[in-house]
Order: sequence, then C-alpha cells, then structure tokens
Amino acid sequence: RPSSVLPPDLRSAEAELQPPRRPPMAVKVYVVYYSMYGHVGKLAEEIKKGASSVEGVEVKVWQVHEILAEEVLGKMGAPPKTDVPIISPQELAEADGILFGFPTRFGMMASQMKAFFDATGGLWREQSLAGKPAGVFFSTGTQGGGQETTPLTAVTQLTHHGMVFVPVGYTFGAKMFDMEKVQGGSPYGAGTFAGDGSRWPSEMELEHAFHQGKYFAGIAKKLKGSSA
Repeated sequence: RPSSVLPPDLRSAEAELQPPRRPPMAVKVYVVYYSMYGHVGKLAEEIKKGASSVEGVEVKVWQVHEILAEEVLGKMGAPPKTDVPIISPQELAEADGILFGFPTRFGMMASQMKAFFDATGGLWREQSLAGKPAGVFFSTGTQGGGQETTPLTAVTQLTHHGMVFVPVGYTFGAKMFDMEKVQGGSPYGAGTFAGDGSRWPSEMELEHAFHQGKYFAGIAKKLKGSSA
C-alpha cells in the first residue's frame, strides 16, 4: 500500500527502515592553465569565480609544469610563478570537467601546455578522460594572432581523449558584438589580447571569462547528474 494511507505509527516505522539519503556529491571542475606573463592566469581567476557561483560545484585551479629553464625565462622577462599548485597528468582523471587555458604560439597552444598533453598517454590508454566535458580559454598578442586558431587546434587534443568539447558559443550575448572596444574571446571560449605584454584583460574580457566558468560548470553539473 502507498505509505500515505498507512496509519501514522506504521508510516514512521516504514520511514525508519528506509536507507538514509546521501547528499549529492559535488561536481569537480578543474581549471588547468599555463601562463608565462600572467594574462591567462588572470582569466583563470575569473573563470574559477564563475564556476564557483554554480551551486554544487567545487572548483580547483592548477597550473602545468614549466619546461623552460629559469635562465631562459629570465631573459624573456617572465615574472616568478604564482603559488598555484602544479598538476600531474594523472590528476586530470579526478575531475568531472576541465577548462584548459594557455597562450598562443604561432596560432597554436604554447609548448608548455602541449608537453603536458603529450604526457597524458596513460590516461589515453585507459580512456580515463572519455566523456568528460572540456573547454578552453586563451591569450594572444594581436587581434589576428589566434583567437580562433589557438582553441580550434587545441580541440584535437580533446578529441583523441574522447572528451566532450563545450564551446561558450554566443551565450555571452550582445557583449560579443560590441565594436566600441578591442576585446578578445570568441565562440570557442574567453580570451584576451596581451599586446606587447603590457595590456591586461579588460573588464569585458574578465566578464566573458566569468560567464564561461559559470556556463561550463552548469553543463558539467547536468552531465554528471544525467549519468548518476
């Protein structure tokens, strides 16, 4: 019989027999980036804020290992690295969704991020990342320097892992059509222009990054919920 028609004493006894409901597990979103001068790192901070604004989502920011020597970085004028923890390839498998950020090098991701992906062979053999949502964000020096080619060529890495690419599309709305100011970003993801290195992400670019984090976290949450 339905519990609603049982006497109160039997209903309470039935409730005691029911197993306790477990609280839903948090959706883990990782923001993994490489930043030489700090521009991508700044976007990563806003993306974390956006993703963290979604209820039930836990966000952790990581950076990938630097492959250049300190002497070389010094000659390039790169500032010291931040205290953001360095991620190992194997730790990617712990995430429910991952956003990757990197600067461009001749229209493609920087070699530091490519080296990190090259080290994920073990995950590929086990298909540990297959089915996980992934997105990208980026920084270029100029307007024609790769705001589309950099993320587009990065999709090959995600594809071989069987990940589900989640572009931001035009969900940022009318602000993506603003022609009054120079702004980075594209339907592929949030982006910024660094120029000669002295230009930092604008308010609009940071808003785009926040939106991407929030949008992506919502998608990751839906995907995990549908597979539960």
